[in-house]
Amino acid sequence: EVQLVESGGGSVQAGGSLRLSCTASGFTFEGSYMGWYRTAPGNECELVSTVSNDGRTYYSDSVKGRFTLSQDNAENTVYLQMNSLKSGDTAVYYCAAGDDVPGSDGSCFISLFSGRPFGYWGQGTQVTVSS
Repeated sequence: EVQLVESGGGSVQAGGSLRLSCTASGFTFEGSYMGWYRTAPGNECELVSTVSNDGRTYYSDSVKGRFTLSQDNAENTVYLQMNSLKSGDTAVYYCAAGDDVPGSDGSCFISLFSGRPFGYWGQGTQVTVSS
């Protein structure tokens, strides 16, 4: 059974930092597509950052220069370092992976690089940024 578990969310003041972690069991991040997404009340699911199977990364314009995606293959964990946080970053953050799961509709989690829906995602972690 594949599980993705996000952690590291919390409440910070604007300008602060958080590092989110996404740890997988039953799935290997190395050489795979994965992505970080977020949803806020009243807003659609938004792609924050994603990595391709060959290490290319993408960041949305809203987080470019502030957020950094990285991987620790030994720990099978993907991180999202979030700096200079703004109130607009307040959301539930999800990691998603596995763009080759048969029958998956991916919900809102579509791989930007492969164009296929992700089949696995975590329960989300809340990030709240106060101004």
